[in-house]
Amino acid sequence: MTSFPPHVPAAPDEADYDRVRLRQWLAGTARADGFGRRELLRLLAAAPAAAALPALGATGAAAASGHPAHASGRAASSATPGGAPRAAGAARGRAAAAPGIVKPLPAEWFVVRDTNAETRWSALRGTGPHTPLDRFFVRNHVATPRLDAARWRLRLWGSGLRGAPTYDRAVEIGYEELRSLPSVTRSAFVECAGNGRGYFATQQGEPVSGTPWTLGAIGSARWRGVPLATVLRRAGLLERAVDVMPRGLDDDYLSDGVNLGPVRRPLPVAKALSDVLLAYEMNGEPLPHDHGHPVRVLVPSWNGVASIKWVGDIEVSAEPLYSPWNTRMYRLFGPAHPEGGAPLTRAGVRSAFELDPHQRFAAGRTHRLTGRSWSGAAPVRSVEVSFDGGARWRQARLLDRPRAGDWVRWTADWLPRHQGTAALLARATDAAGRTQPDRAVYNTHGYLFDAVVRHLVEVV
Repeated sequence: MTSFPPHVPAAPDEADYDRVRLRQWLAGTARADGFGRRELLRLLAAAPAAAALPALGATGAAAASGHPAHASGRAASSATPGGAPRAAGAARGRAAAAPGIVKPLPAEWFVVRDTNAETRWSALRGTGPHTPLDRFFVRNHVATPRLDAARWRLRLWGSGLRGAPTYDRAVEIGYEELRSLPSVTRSAFVECAGNGRGYFATQQGEPVSGTPWTLGAIGSARWRGVPLATVLRRAGLLERAVDVMPRGLDDDYLSDGVNLGPVRRPLPVAKALSDVLLAYEMNGEPLPHDHGHPVRVLVPSWNGVASIKWVGDIEVSAEPLYSPWNTRMYRLFGPAHPEGGAPLTRAGVRSAFELDPHQRFAAGRTHRLTGRSWSGAAPVRSVEVSFDGGARWRQARLLDRPRAGDWVRWTADWLPRHQGTAALLARATDAAGRTQPDRAVYNTHGYLFDAVVRHLVEVV
């Protein structure tokens, strides 16, 4: 076992890096992958420099990258506009099963949402700091592929590597070779950017598009894998490399009839060299199929879309990269954001009770309530709870040592005295000084809901 790589420049926040990418694209030094010039102009609509765009040369061309996966002939999956991706032919509203998910989804542990499965918070009570693998939420753009670890190969290529400028000349590494490299084990949560999306409509009266998650699109695990920095340096990382873009081996994704290819999203090299893992174990076991078997990317503290499952190749580029997953999707649109949309930032501060909706409690008895809080920016510093709809607050007791990139469990006692519906509230504050707001900032796709949730229960 080894520690993380030596100090590298601080990994930028995604919002900061997005502005850098836009400036580089304006200068003709960033490459767009999988979408057109018109869409990039929309991103730049609010920028003063948009009116003076230079002519695009070869590096600024907006055509698809020509990566073999775009023409692989694999089956594609479809999605409703702005909604939850689903396997072709999957029926909307079907709750008996999730098309394309491998593991069992018992109703007492999961709420099935199309090709996704949301963990019920009541299923986590008493499970310890890490989410059991059989209760870990599933977020799939398409169906889970069943890949053979013995045949898996990771291909590393691009203009940011010495001797591997193209996909056909990629450096390859196999599963056993990867496992033979010095490993790192760390605890971290993975969370869908749309976690909490359903509350925009039910709590704020603001309908949004997409899967109506409550707060169960998150899970924490003990991950083991090889630092991406180790593999990049072995592959011949050049000093001029700026972006790293992993691609998944799941089926191509269709949106509005357009094949967008495999799921992929760029990372700045600074983040890739900081704390990103090529993970092959969860909680001491090989990755399950639904969670990226045999190898996935783990990007701690960033939104879950960055942690590409079933990774098959990684492009390392000397030019900044765009993909549909950081332009037309996973971006903030709405009246509070620029016309071209704002990039996702680190996840906000959030809290959840380990309870079912409208769970019943006996009046006149003390009940020990439990929950968890987390933040994408800094360790959680404190948690407050209110049992009267927010009129009065008191401190909950933390059960874990707060750590960056992971959640903390907490507990609080409650003595309800009167029958009827009660609103339980929990709000956390992190070490960066961020506290959950009363209302989340609206965006049309319902990302990054971070407001205090009113958890309604029944006192009998």
